[in-house]
Amino acid sequence: MNVVCFSSFTFSYLDRARVLFETVKRHQPGWTRVALITDRPPAGVDFRIEDEPFDRVVWAEDLGLPDFPAWLFKHDVVEACTAVKGPFAEMVCRQGEADAVVYLDPDIAVFSSLDPIEQALERADILVTPHLVEPNEGHEAILDNDISALRTGVFNFGFVAMRTRGEGAKFAAWWARMLRDYCYDDIPAGLFTDQRWGDHIPSFFDNYAVLRDPGYNVASWNLSRRKVAIGHDGEVQVNGVPLRFWHFTKLGPLGDAMTQKYAGDNFQVYEIWDWYRRQVKSQALPGLPARYWAYGAYSDGSPIAKAHRVLYRTRPDLQAAYPDPFDARGFKRWLAEQDQAAA
Repeated sequence: MNVVCFSSFTFSYLDRARVLFETVKRHQPGWTRVALITDRPPAGVDFRIEDEPFDRVVWAEDLGLPDFPAWLFKHDVVEACTAVKGPFAEMVCRQGEADAVVYLDPDIAVFSSLDPIEQALERADILVTPHLVEPNEGHEAILDNDISALRTGVFNFGFVAMRTRGEGAKFAAWWARMLRDYCYDDIPAGLFTDQRWGDHIPSFFDNYAVLRDPGYNVASWNLSRRKVAIGHDGEVQVNGVPLRFWHFTKLGPLGDAMTQKYAGDNFQVYEIWDWYRRQVKSQALPGLPARYWAYGAYSDGSPIAKAHRVLYRTRPDLQAAYPDPFDARGFKRWLAEQDQAAA
């Protein structure tokens, strides 16, 4: 099967993406690895695609999204990197050169063969993994995990796979349309970037499958129901089955706190996290400015506040008046004039 495996990220996540693609290359060498980057290389930083563990780069600005500067400005960095996933998947389906598309978040690492995904795609056109494959017990665990999944989406879209024909292609086209206009982190409005859209899959599409194997998408939100063991041969198992991939979301204090809370004395979990931290550290891009994102600032270098993005996306009149809102001489100047008038 000809599989395109892609991940979507910025240069600030290149270290994690390198770990992802190195592990994909190790376990699925036949897959075509594509970096979907919603960013531009930082000045003075040596970034050479030929040295990377992916086969090619697709820049978000080359996806053909209409009015790209205005469209992108409406999104913060997480929203933008998730919003482009659907359009890229649709593009691969439309080109017809691959049999399947697999998406993996950049903060995932693969630990064993993903051949079962290919085998599942021989039978189903769409594959998803739920956040949870068993209900939790206890009030706190239900609040942290079961109820949280009701807010953010039943399926975790750090992974999704589809065939490039049939229901898979139909899903990719629909998903792309939704993400172009409705990929925002706005839980009160029923949105959590690309993820809540996945809840519609059982209603809208046929021939989908839910991977309920606990070896997929292991993460802090399901450790309460998954026991991790490392054998003498180094093989990692989860609830007695091989670990396929681990989702190392929120590498930092929050991720540590939730992992420790639910891993408890399952010390093998900490060994895996320590390994991942070392891998990410070894893949750091020298000279990369902290929290770098080329689209995080106006043309004069001043940072763009989230409130500015939200205002712009809710005002068609501003979108018409300022088609390139990154230009500090336009939308930003208008904002300053409004502040002066209100003072």
